[in-house]
Amino acid sequence: MSRFQHLIQTVETYQKLVEENYSRIRRLAEDVRAGLCDYIGAPDGVCVHLVPPTGAFEPRAYGDAAFSIPPRGFRPLGPVSFGLAFRVSKQADWLRLKFECRKTGEAFVVGIEDGAEYTFSLPVEEQDSEPFYAHIFQYILGWFQENIESYQEGAYGTRAIGFDFLGEPSLLATPSES
Repeated sequence: MSRFQHLIQTVETYQKLVEENYSRIRRLAEDVRAGLCDYIGAPDGVCVHLVPPTGAFEPRAYGDAAFSIPPRGFRPLGPVSFGLAFRVSKQADWLRLKFECRKTGEAFVVGIEDGAEYTFSLPVEEQDSEPFYAHIFQYILGWFQENIESYQEGAYGTRAIGFDFLGEPSLLATPSES
């Protein structure tokens, strides 16, 4: 085998692993988008969209643009990010969480913006979804509860936000860049 053939073979293996990584992350993201509203019991419409992990966003389906790498072509092998817009009120108030997914040995680690992580054992199975939904829900609920407690204790001016908001300007701050 020539050096060039060896290079081609190595790159083909690399791209197969990129596809495996991207497909796993895409399946997880689509599963969260499809199942999280049912998990929390949101009967009044869509409460989750996949959105870009950074930059401006609207609460709508972004498809392939919701991911940090494209679904096709020559792509890097490494962590992949996606954004999750989550409706937090009866009106049109949304927050965005950024997820970064990576394989670490035989574990699949999903990191949320400020260091909170959830670890799946590989392969990720269908029954793994509900504990992950609970983790996301508790993360969001916990953020609001912590800020309520901070306000009630009089120490609310020093907290950093862990995600972006999108809603009525009179109700929420302008979305920030992550």
